[in-house]
Parts: sequence; C-alpha cells; structure tokens
Amino acid sequence: MIYGANGYTGELVARLAVARGERPVLAGRNAAAIGALATELGRDAKVVALSDTPALHEALADVDAVAHCAGPFVRTARPMLDACLATRTHYLDVTGEPRVFEDVLAHDAEAAAAGITLLTGGGYDVVPTDCVAAMIAAELPDATSLEIAFRAGGGLSRGTALTGLDISTRGALRRVDGKLVLGPLGQPSREVPFPSKTRTVGAVTWGDVVTAYHSTGIPDITVYTTVPKTGPAARLLRFAPFRALAARAVKRRVTGPSAEVRARSGVEIYAEVRSPSGTRVALLTGPNGYDLTADAVVRAMPLLASVRPGAHTPATAFGADFVKTLDGVTVRLLPGPNPR
Repeated sequence: MIYGANGYTGELVARLAVARGERPVLAGRNAAAIGALATELGRDAKVVALSDTPALHEALADVDAVAHCAGPFVRTARPMLDACLATRTHYLDVTGEPRVFEDVLAHDAEAAAAGITLLTGGGYDVVPTDCVAAMIAAELPDATSLEIAFRAGGGLSRGTALTGLDISTRGALRRVDGKLVLGPLGQPSREVPFPSKTRTVGAVTWGDVVTAYHSTGIPDITVYTTVPKTGPAARLLRFAPFRALAARAVKRRVTGPSAEVRARSGVEIYAEVRSPSGTRVALLTGPNGYDLTADAVVRAMPLLASVRPGAHTPATAFGADFVKTLDGVTVRLLPGPNPR
C-alpha cells in the first residue's frame, strides 16, 4: 500500500511503482483524488483517514507493507506506526523529522516481537546521507565526529516546504557527546568542497543527528546546508502568527517541481568522519531528491520482509551499499584532510 498516494511524493512513488510492474494499493483520505489516480493507473484504491483506527486496521489487513508518504509526519507517523504494529504490517516512511525518527526507532522491541520491519527515512531523507555515513564510518571505526553537508536543487513540494518552515525556525539541532543540543541556525559554519564547487554552509536541523547516530554510534554529528542570511522576515517567522501566514502562502503557491525541473536538477552530499587516527570523506551525486525518493521507496518495499524484524534506518536495514543501487547515484570514497 502507498498511503498518501495523491500527495506530491506519494504520486511519484505510485507512478514509478506501476511503471516497474508493481501492483500497489493506493490509499489516502481524499476520495476524489485517490480514486482518480487509481483509475488512471489501473490500481485498487482505499479511502481511509488515519484518525479512523478501526478502518485503518481493516485497510491494512490485506497488505504486507505500507509506504507512508502523507506528511507532516510529526502528526501522521504515529497513527500509521501504531496500526502497522497492531496488524503486523511492514512500515516505511519518507520523513525527515528528527522527532519522528526517534519515535519510530524507539519501537524496535515492539516491531521485533510483531515480526515486522519499521524503516524510517526511506527517501531522500535519509537514504543517501545515512548510507554514506555508514560507509565512511566502516572505513574509520574509531571515528568520533561526523559532518554531513548537502545541496538539493529543483525546489520543494508543499509538504516539504511546510515541514522545513517549522523546523527552520527552531535553530540547528546537533549531536554533541551523544546528546542532542539545540543552537542557532547556521552555527557553526564551514567551507565544504562539494563536487560542483566549494561552498559556505551552516548547521541546520536534519534527521541524520538521529539516524546516523543510530547507524554509526558516532557521538558528535552536525549536518550543514546553505543557510540564507537572517533578515527581518526570517526573524518574524519565530512568532506563531507569522509562521501561520507563511504556511498559508506555501499552501496557495507551492506545488512541487515539474518533471522538467527535476530532470535538470540534482543532489550533492559531502560526508566526513574524523578520529585521532585520520579522516575519511565520501562524495555523493544523484538525481533530484524527489526522484531519488521514489526510486528508493520502490526498491525498498519488496525487501522489507527479508530484513531482521525491528526498527531500522536505511543503512541498518539494507547495508550502506543500498544507495549505490539507485538510479543516477555515484559515490566516491576519499582520504580526508589531516585530522584537525
């Protein structure tokens, strides 16, 4: 089942799955949108709200696994997660929210007892970053620090923009000595040699402070990207009424990148681990993040039943090399600069 199949990401997943010969059930709470897409793709549809627990359990009774694509996941992940545990249905989501990662991973014992796999972060957030982090951590097992920087072109979907609006106003979440620490957005900053060019990036809140810690055990983790300079408008977003106005504007104006825009944009990731004995670096390039997400989800879903039951990140579920199986992804492992 693809839940939220009528959303921007869910529809990309649904179309790719059908194009590759899969036969997913398309589900969501919008009967008209789900019905129209299911008719177009020749697939079965199920209309069910996450708030209707009995109906959700009934909808999951006939499926082996669900790809949960309906955000914002901070509100939608828990009811789907609980339903999957109750019905013993494998679960995958495409969240990027640290709180959701923590919640899903905290259900490892329950998932193991139910004999199911819970895979959180099964899309662009965080398949490529989690996998490259695991790759270079394996190269340097005594690593104590992990820094990840990313660039993603092509624009955002409505759901991603709304989630980003919420997260970006809360500062930068980092992992320091094994603990999550909240600091100012954009601090610290550093220069990063991306494959395209060297750029200045700043610390942001990103899911790898939870997932990479789970995958590698490295105690210090910071994630960076390009951070706009803080102006009056950005400062106003700290206040709830202004965030609400911005969210309404996003809902009216943001639709997600077109196929043409996705085709001419892509992602770049730089990951670096350090220890007293050395440094290792990974460079990843790939297609647009939404196309990468759809590809990762469609490839992952048939594999869930073969994973050790429990709660997983992409790297702990499928291994670090999973990202290399995705279309258009290249990864280079390099010796890093001298330890700092």
